[in-house]
Amino acid sequence: MNSLVMTSIEQGLIFAVLSIGVFITYKVLDIADLSVEGTFPMGAFVFAKLISMGVDPITSTLSAFFFGTLAGLMTATLFIKLKIQPLLAGILTMTTLYSVNLRINGRANIPLFNYDSIYNIGPAIIVLMIIVLIIKIGLDEFLKTEIGYLLLATGDNETLVKSLGVNSNKYKVIGLMLANGFVGLSGALMAQMQGFADITMGSSIIVVALASIIIGDTIKKSSNKLKGTTRAILGAISYKIIGGIAIDLGLSPTDLKAISAIIVIVFIAYNNFSSELLGSKKAKGGKEHVTDKATI
Repeated sequence: MNSLVMTSIEQGLIFAVLSIGVFITYKVLDIADLSVEGTFPMGAFVFAKLISMGVDPITSTLSAFFFGTLAGLMTATLFIKLKIQPLLAGILTMTTLYSVNLRINGRANIPLFNYDSIYNIGPAIIVLMIIVLIIKIGLDEFLKTEIGYLLLATGDNETLVKSLGVNSNKYKVIGLMLANGFVGLSGALMAQMQGFADITMGSSIIVVALASIIIGDTIKKSSNKLKGTTRAILGAISYKIIGGIAIDLGLSPTDLKAISAIIVIVFIAYNNFSSELLGSKKAKGGKEHVTDKATI
């Protein structure tokens, strides 16, 4: 059981990087970006290509982030310049990246067991914790800058940003590039963890990211002290632990996709019902307050 929990936490930390990327598009920009299903394996294939050419693991991993940002730029170009709806723009990017990923190495599956990985630096869980912590702190600090505030404002109230004479499209580009960069980085980390890069790695990966974000939103839901990035990290780790427990209880690994969908459904339903309950309590409390005031 300890081994299962440790593995779940390690994979959860990798998916935390993915979730932080999707958090930027889904929660900050309010954009449904499906290009991540192509960006995730792209990060793995870029790493596999570079490491097989003799490039060191750290440079290869960082390169996955860079190429991920280019995927985000492609989605942003389709969305902003060609006026294609963001959902369709993401699907078109994802479809294009499928062929690009196959072109990078010429094969659908690349074994990586014979190559060095970033986990050679130290214990995998420590390395991943450091990476996630750097990303979280870096993104939190970035969102406190002028560019970060305008990025947040673009997703929250684009009309306000435009009224300030600022080009909101620029911040959509920044957000999409940054988000897909993190997704590509997550793909490279996962390829090193599992020892291979596979073209199907990105299949339904958006469900994993959304499940992590939704679960994170339920953690101390009424508290404003937890940042969105912290919730995404905790949600990703919780999601993998829940999935690991389900497998340990006897469910087949082939049922993982169904488990993912069920987890998303359960937590969305919980969020919806709890929000309705909270809303009804507030309405009832407000009504009682008005009645008391009228009586006085």
